[in-house]
Amino acid sequence: MVRRGTNLDRVGGFNDAVVLDAIRRSEQLSRVELAEATGLSGQAISNIARRLLDAGLVREAGRLRGARLGKPRTLLELEPTGRYAVGVHLDPSVVTVVLLDLTGEVVARRPVDQYADDPGLLIDGIAKTIEEVIAEAGAPRDRVTGVGIAAPGPIDVERGVVVDPPNLSTWHLVPLRDELAERTGLPIVLDKDVTAAASAERWAGQGGSFVFFYLGTGVGAGLVIGDEVIRGSSSNVGEIGHVIVDPDGPLCYCGRRGCVGEASQPRYLVQQGVRAEVLADGIDLDDRQAVEAAFSRLCALAADGSVPARAIVTALAERIAKVVEDIANLLDLERVVFGGPHWEHLAPVLDAAVREALEGRFLLRAVHPFEVTGTALGVDVGAIGAASLVLDRTFSPDPSVGLTLDGER
Repeated sequence: MVRRGTNLDRVGGFNDAVVLDAIRRSEQLSRVELAEATGLSGQAISNIARRLLDAGLVREAGRLRGARLGKPRTLLELEPTGRYAVGVHLDPSVVTVVLLDLTGEVVARRPVDQYADDPGLLIDGIAKTIEEVIAEAGAPRDRVTGVGIAAPGPIDVERGVVVDPPNLSTWHLVPLRDELAERTGLPIVLDKDVTAAASAERWAGQGGSFVFFYLGTGVGAGLVIGDEVIRGSSSNVGEIGHVIVDPDGPLCYCGRRGCVGEASQPRYLVQQGVRAEVLADGIDLDDRQAVEAAFSRLCALAADGSVPARAIVTALAERIAKVVEDIANLLDLERVVFGGPHWEHLAPVLDAAVREALEGRFLLRAVHPFEVTGTALGVDVGAIGAASLVLDRTFSPDPSVGLTLDGER
């Protein structure tokens, strides 16, 4: 849905964003089409187009032929190199940095090599990698709009603080936004990983109403309803890890058994694989890299047809389907999108298994279907989403993303 502008001069900045957003959504539009789409006058569109061209944010892209009257119309499209945004995805299993151009295309990406549990060392590594991706892309630094960070919750968005993520035990009240701003000199915006992932899907054109089910070291749910990203009162929406899906399941740190977060962790699945004798005994469950390697092996065995390995992943699908079912029925959603660092490993079995587990459970199926899909943005969806948060805050007319880049209202 293209937002409508106003012809009052004092909101020119808003109107510029309306026009820029309309061009982004349609890829190419003439000035006449922009006026029709935004409700702005022809003169207002001409003035805005001139400003956007002068700023290097849009470019002329040939002419539209076949117009009924007058000369062919000149098309406008985004200038990809007009601005850039950095995205950082912080997950206990992997930290990735990407650079997006103005169209949302990834022009450079790198994992952070200096991974460490110590927050200060990891932030140093992130800052170094940010400079590397900017240099790799050859992006002029003055066109880099800012850095978005997708971090596990809970977070304090107002202060830019990562509070106490359950799978990052040393991260207690870490002022990530300010620390990274000090190291890079760039504006920083911090948001939850699941919200960033949902924002990425929306930025890529997947609007409507859906839940993004994040599968990483932990699980979470990002929500888009009516094409709007839902954040909640403190921007911590999506904390689904303590939904109980198996009363006889593993003991969670919260003191209860069978929480979906604990029952979906690679560590727990690897334990099941060892018990089922599809994985070798002796895996150090406190060694994150060893657990990740064993988890990948378990998923590969399941995809290759190992009956006990496949049973473990299918049981996981049942647990996940229970949570998706409740969210979809409660909020009348159109689809679930799966993604996150572990989706690629699980998808060959989990995709079909979740579809089967959800069959017949969506109560409104007589009114509209419920779709199960995987993200089209790959393993970098969190980092892409983090960068899209910067683009949203910089260029979108959407009032729901009206935070400034330093986190102040």
